[in-house]
Amino acid sequence: MSNDHDPRTDRRRARLGRACAAGAVGLVAAGPALAAGELTAAFTGPGGSPVLAVGSAAIDLAPTWLKEYAIRSFGTHDKAALLAGIYTVAALLAVLSGLVSRRRPGLGTAVVALFGALGVWAAASRPTARAADALPSVAAGLADATALWFLSRSLRNATASAPARPADPPGSPDPATTGPRRRTVLVATGATAGVAALGAAGGRHLADSRNDVGAARAAVRLPAPAVPARPLPAGVHPAVPGLTAFVTPTADLYRVDTALTLPAIDPRDWSLRIHGLVDHPVVLGFDDLLRQPLEELDLTLTCVSNEVGGRYAGTARWLGAPLPALLRRAGIRPGADQLVGRSRDGMTIGTPLESVLDGRRALLAVAVNGEALPVAHGFPCRSLVPGFYGYTSATKWLVELEVTRFAAFDPYWVRRGWDRTGEVRTASRIEVPAPFARVPAGDVDLAGTAWATHRGVAAVEVRVDGGPWQQAGLAADGGPDLWRQWSHSWRGATPGTHRIEVRATDAAGRTQPETRTPPFPSGSTGWHSTVVTVV
Repeated sequence: MSNDHDPRTDRRRARLGRACAAGAVGLVAAGPALAAGELTAAFTGPGGSPVLAVGSAAIDLAPTWLKEYAIRSFGTHDKAALLAGIYTVAALLAVLSGLVSRRRPGLGTAVVALFGALGVWAAASRPTARAADALPSVAAGLADATALWFLSRSLRNATASAPARPADPPGSPDPATTGPRRRTVLVATGATAGVAALGAAGGRHLADSRNDVGAARAAVRLPAPAVPARPLPAGVHPAVPGLTAFVTPTADLYRVDTALTLPAIDPRDWSLRIHGLVDHPVVLGFDDLLRQPLEELDLTLTCVSNEVGGRYAGTARWLGAPLPALLRRAGIRPGADQLVGRSRDGMTIGTPLESVLDGRRALLAVAVNGEALPVAHGFPCRSLVPGFYGYTSATKWLVELEVTRFAAFDPYWVRRGWDRTGEVRTASRIEVPAPFARVPAGDVDLAGTAWATHRGVAAVEVRVDGGPWQQAGLAADGGPDLWRQWSHSWRGATPGTHRIEVRATDAAGRTQPETRTPPFPSGSTGWHSTVVTVV
């Protein structure tokens, strides 16, 4: 066997090693950028954080089908998936900048500048953008460019030539000089990564502490309601194991929105402005709102993104000021037909004005299930209008109500093709047995939940294997604004695989259609079904 080395193999290995080192340098140089962006955003506001700004812009620009795919695939973890994708793309760009900087430093800096410019544009594109929101991305770009220049220069100096081998010709570099240079690069790279990690963690901690309203929320003292809700009737929840609780614990309320960072609003600094086509514009502080005759409202909220049988629904007891009374105090002008709520983060939600004023219990909610609103659900104030999906009725982190016309303004989701009205469709789902469950032969308990918010559920029917529809037993009716639970005993279930279907009829006599349609543009339709195996 020969001990000779193949020079071509050695050269390929050397080139690969230099490329890997250059890519690692680019990746490490992105660390100071992250730290600088987070530290600067801690002072200018979390919305300016480069990653969050780019993520928010991506949400706004994403087509409807992609948003729906994300919700279907990731559920309430869709934002975490988006951020993971952004970090992945940023890491790839960082590696690219390191690779090109090995031979063309100017081009590597251009890659860095491009990503920094993207952050500046994303921050400036937000509806609530301020000039200061661009500063985190500028700081991140400068930090990245500086670190990349320094580390790339050190790497080029250390790898100008490969270490000499015994057979190398005279004049090859002395490993005694090349080795220390490489150790210098490793030390510089490690130090940069360590400082960047500390800076990023410190910036995030500082931002969280500066934007923490937990103490302010805990200090809120809720007055007793002037109009308390009636106790729920006995028997609203059938005693069937596995059936959803009738009242949803606050921690389990679903959250579907576009906010990558939750608006942190101190109630002492909060105000609500009611303006537009009104005779007397109104401005209310939080204490003013609490001095209104507050009402309790039991309400089932549902999301338009639900597929048939979806889980984005929940029932809670809300406390808030009656919205119709405040609008009438402002004096509605003729021709107004839309009420637009604006969130602190710039989201706009449009509701048919006539529905807010038709006698239903629309609220400016300040509490849920006996506690001040959680930040994730709109603290300190959100709107609620029974009968509509959240995207046309429930503005979280509410700071403004504008009385206007549909012809004059398209809210956020309407501009993206969703139905302008957003009336909740009649829906029902099977919860017991669970999908693909194995159940013993004989009598099998079936149970689930149905809703037709502000109309009420009049009947629920189930059938097995396409047989005749049978009336399910309805639990006690808590009111038209609440979901209704049902149960049925499937007699004499025989071994094998069986398909169970359910449909509901609302109080207006309209039965769910069989045809399935997707959530876009006005909510899904169709009969929910599940398959079980009887053993």
